[in-house]
Amino acid sequence: MKKIIVPIDFSDHSEYALKTAAKLAKKYDGEVLALHMLEMSDIMLSASDGLQNEKAVYFFKLAEKKFNKFLEKDFLQGVKVTPLVKHFKIFSEVNDVAIENNADLIIMGSHGTSGLVEYFVGSNTERVVRHADIPVLVVKKELPNIQFDVVAFASDFSEEGISAYLKAKQLFEKIGSKLYLVHVNLPNDRFKSSLEIERSVVNFFTRADRNLDKMEDVCYVADYTVEDGLLNCANKIGADLIAIPTHGRKGLSHFFEGSIGEDVANHATLPVMTFKI
Repeated sequence: MKKIIVPIDFSDHSEYALKTAAKLAKKYDGEVLALHMLEMSDIMLSASDGLQNEKAVYFFKLAEKKFNKFLEKDFLQGVKVTPLVKHFKIFSEVNDVAIENNADLIIMGSHGTSGLVEYFVGSNTERVVRHADIPVLVVKKELPNIQFDVVAFASDFSEEGISAYLKAKQLFEKIGSKLYLVHVNLPNDRFKSSLEIERSVVNFFTRADRNLDKMEDVCYVADYTVEDGLLNCANKIGADLIAIPTHGRKGLSHFFEGSIGEDVANHATLPVMTFKI
């Protein structure tokens, strides 16, 4: 986690994200790239008229001044912070900044309160998650401690989920986290017998790791929704973080196949990190 991008909109939630980034940067000797996306019309930016250009420069400088003032936080003392002010139309372009700066992680603040779906759907956070090629950490409150010692990673043990698992495994091995894979067996047409699940798990690890060492770190749980099972298992193993694979532009709906519940974030006090399949 040497370079961490934090989109800033001056809200309390973006400050929560910035505080989290600062703690991670201090812990892993990293750098925070604080990103403010300035919205100005294409007309103003492309106009040849001298007055319009002057207005664009004025608003850019005004935003830059406000941004620098926002970054005068005590918790950023001792942290290398690089402010970036960009003109963007949509938050999906955060990924371009990540690629350009070789970033390792994006941290987003979210006001989601009525379920995991609120973390992403219909929000700027959703756009970032769906387009980001690197992990995205979503926080909806201030995290007093950044100790990702135990991580619950949701998996259906399909072959298409291997890439996300390997990304998660690599990251959490670097920071010394214990990674558990959680499979939720649902009482519907996707229900599998214990033997079927075990065969899927063996095939998954054989292809992903070329060994079965992680078999003992798989948590099986039967529940009515993926979210309930995931949260129950996370509580059981004492997880500090929930990790979820996403399917790019298709978002979370592809992975969960419409099973996202409305109450998960009401019960979850844990942050969520996404990994692109």
